[in-house]
Amino acid sequence: MDPISNKGGDDAILQVNNIEVVYNKTIQVLRGLSLSIPRGQIVALLGSNGAGKSTTLKAISNLLEIQDGAMTRGNILFEGRDTNGLEPHDLVRSGLFHVMEGRHVFEDLTVEENLLAATYALTGRKLARADFDLVYEYFPRLHERRRGLAGYLSGGEQQMLAIGRALIADPKLILLDEPSLGLSPVLVETIFEIIARINAERGVSMLLVEQNASIALAVAHYGYIMENGKLVIDNTAEILATDPDVREFYLGVGSEGDAKSFKELKHYKRRKRWLS
Repeated sequence: MDPISNKGGDDAILQVNNIEVVYNKTIQVLRGLSLSIPRGQIVALLGSNGAGKSTTLKAISNLLEIQDGAMTRGNILFEGRDTNGLEPHDLVRSGLFHVMEGRHVFEDLTVEENLLAATYALTGRKLARADFDLVYEYFPRLHERRRGLAGYLSGGEQQMLAIGRALIADPKLILLDEPSLGLSPVLVETIFEIIARINAERGVSMLLVEQNASIALAVAHYGYIMENGKLVIDNTAEILATDPDVREFYLGVGSEGDAKSFKELKHYKRRKRWLS
């Protein structure tokens, strides 16, 4: 991917400004988080379990309430519009689609019925055969299984269906939460190749939450790394993928030090340089 700037501005389809999120009115998960998604770009949000990645997506799609969460500070702008107070289905109608971790397909519906269900929140639009054909063009396996129940699909096929439901809703921005979860390396490679194709061919912006940092940075234009509800580093995907500290801690390249976090890793290396 070509390096780009990610500092917001008129080209940003999404801007997250200094947000804080609290669960059960007591547990603070996000602490002053800010990021932006340039229109037509893929941005990766990386970090270990518990860093706050999924919470960030739920804050953007206004799904915090279902887990007794609330955004207590900051604001989120989608296409320049403050999303505060908007219902999740309002955001879907505006072009923001959240593909949640774990696929969440309707197991008792067929593949085609799942795709149809994804458009119920849309208004003033009739689904055409071409809409289904577009999904099947990216996911030929779904065409083969279109009349079968989604509950009988493999994990990889269910992930394809989850992304296909987003695609058929004609999104401007897709939030992808751990698309590689539970998939074999071969299927992960296939899924990410399709994600990159959709972005390149359809111009759909994406915010990609992923623990597999290597493959996420391979398809992303820009990346942010989170720890404990905060962003600790951000840069173009190309620079992050070659940064020695990022490679050592997040990509598993190298074994220097015994750091438990990016912050500790930086401190360890500063101390090592000082002692030498």
